[in-house]
Formats: sequence, C-alpha cells, structure tokens
Amino acid sequence: MKKIFLTIISIGLLTFGAKAQSNQGFAVVELFTSEGCSSCPPADALIANIQQENTGKPVYVLAFHVDYWDRLGWKDRFSDHVFTERQQQYANWFHSSEVYTPQAIINGKTEFVGSESAKMHSVITQELRQSNRGSISLSDPVIGKNKINFKYDAIASSKAKVVFALVQKDAVSEVKSGENRGRTLSHVQIARHLDFIEFNGSKTGSMELEIPAGANPGEFEVIAFVQNSANGAITAASKLGMNKS
Repeated sequence: MKKIFLTIISIGLLTFGAKAQSNQGFAVVELFTSEGCSSCPPADALIANIQQENTGKPVYVLAFHVDYWDRLGWKDRFSDHVFTERQQQYANWFHSSEVYTPQAIINGKTEFVGSESAKMHSVITQELRQSNRGSISLSDPVIGKNKINFKYDAIASSKAKVVFALVQKDAVSEVKSGENRGRTLSHVQIARHLDFIEFNGSKTGSMELEIPAGANPGEFEVIAFVQNSANGAITAASKLGMNKS
C-alpha cells in the first residue's frame, strides 16, 4: 500500500433505460489507482475479477487513476486531477488527513486497501443485501461525434449530487518507467470523464459527456449514482451501455 500525504482541500463535488429499483441492493466499487504505483496492479486485477464475477448484478466498478504519482517517474495516461480531488473529498468525508493507492471505497461508506480480496467480497455481499434510499434511471441515449447525450431521472431523500462517469471498459498499457517499468498493465472500468449535478428531492434532465476523439463508443459505458453531499453515502446507481458503431 502506498500512502501519499497531501493537503486536503474542500471541493464540491444500463443497458439502455435500466433502472435501479428503490428496494434493490447495489454496490458502487471505486478504486483509486495509478500506473506509477507498484502496489496497484494486484488491486487492478481484483476489480477485473469483481467485474467478471458480478456480470448481470448491480455492481458498478470504476477505476479512478489519480495524478499525484505522475511526478514520480511515469505519467499515467488515464490520470486526471479531478480524480485526485474526488479522493481528497472522500478523505474529508472520512475525516482523514491522507490519501493513498490503491484505495477502494464501496457505496461511499466503506474504505480499505484496494487489493484486499476478502474485504472486497465481504462488503459487496453486504451491500447487495441492503435497501436503497433513492433511485436513478438513464434513458434515450443519442451518440454523436465524440459525445453521448442521455436523459436521467433521479430521486434522493436528502441533499445530494447525481454523479455521471464515462467509463472505458478495458485497456492495456506498456509502462516504460517508474515503479512498474517494463510491465504490461491491464485495466478495466477506467473512468475517463466525471460530471455531476446538484439537487434536492427529485430531478429529471439531460446530460452530455464527451467521448475521447477517435474512440469507438462501444468501448464505453456511463455509470451514474446518487451521492449524499454531506457524508458521501451513495444511495442509488445505474448504468447506460452504448452500441458499437
């Protein structure tokens, strides 16, 4: 486990038409990782197994590649400071003074070292048995040049955000320097873009997310979830698939 100490900053943060039912358990699995961290490949492999083991279940995996490793020998091509800010926000919610990789967070409530397989499976099983306190559905996708537009319908029981993530399903990187020099790293469920809207109660609307230039939309999906603004707890989630062009 690699720990990097940072100054914590306060930030604000479906198959087509599939809907997360209000009484259905789910698990949003967020992994904070980096190609520059030698402790991260086992965690990357674990979430790949989680993704495969839970096909067809309401388990939503996202890998956020942070950027604070980029200055330490290898720049991760999937890293984004927005993802580092998201991890820092979790540190604020958890009243912690540090962030580290690999870190896993499930449903915005439980955090642990991202390579801990027994803990990962246990928390997912527990969360799938719980009941939601909100709902979200995504529908009517329109895929244009380098973008996707879709509608959303979300309900929350308290002040919250709806978070939208564009996720690349898989990729492979040849690492040329840094702690993983000479390794071929496989990734799944890579967050490429993150956006959100704030609301109280219920809200419907439309959202547009950019797709990387030249990419096949079929390599991506959208994962959306309702997240409590005060404590980070995720109360509903869903996803939207894209047809290959």
